Amino acid sequence: MNEQSPKTPKNTRIYAIGDVHGRLDLLDQLLGQIDIDAKTGPNLNKILVMMGDYIDRGPDSQGVISRLDDLKNARILDDFTVHFLKGNHEDSMMSFLANQDKASWLAFGGVQTVLSYGLNPKQNPDTLRALFLKALPKTHREILRTLKFCISIGDYGFAHAGVRPGVAWNNQDPNDLLWIRAEFLKSKDRHDRMIVHGHSPSQDPIVLPNRIGIDTEAWSSNTLTCLILEDDQRRFLST
Repeated sequence: MNEQSPKTPKNTRIYAIGDVHGRLDLLDQLLGQIDIDAKTGPNLNKILVMMGDYIDRGPDSQGVISRLDDLKNARILDDFTVHFLKGNHEDSMMSFLANQDKASWLAFGGVQTVLSYGLNPKQNPDTLRALFLKALPKTHREILRTLKFCISIGDYGFAHAGVRPGVAWNNQDPNDLLWIRAEFLKSKDRHDRMIVHGHSPSQDPIVLPNRIGIDTEAWSSNTLTCLILEDDQRRFLST
């Protein structure tokens, strides 16, 4: 990583949104703020990075995935390049749908997701799996299928949970990118990028010399956070 303050590519503004967890109401508020903010840089390359954990716990996971489809197809923020990262909650749901996990996803916040698709979560897991696969629109499956583990832009690396200290960016284990916590959070090591992450909630964004955490536990706090990066500057928007 640049030994000076990390920077975005030239003429580029990055917006990174933390863990949404089914709060479509907050996501729509924040996207509205981003749309207004983006008008202050009409000639910039604008990038939106969604940090994962779109589903579970909050009331409208289905609506959130539909909004990701709107972003993907430029029905909103049409002058943005958009990247969707995978979170551990999407990983758990996809394991459930692939019949690799009998029921733990449901106890992990999946009940709210199942309800948002109009299904009864109290059914036998195998029956529920079959019904959920039928209820999941093709566009939602495509969104989930194409989620990225991480992305690097300029001096910044974006990963849902973080990185394994001491391991080069290009050699990171996808499982760590989705799930790591203590080893990453406790590390004071400088990584080969400034890491932007969600996954580990805090009341306010956390800005440290080696990482920026933007999971402000929107599903329960009503605060969804967006980090804005431009050149060597950082600022925040929130609901």
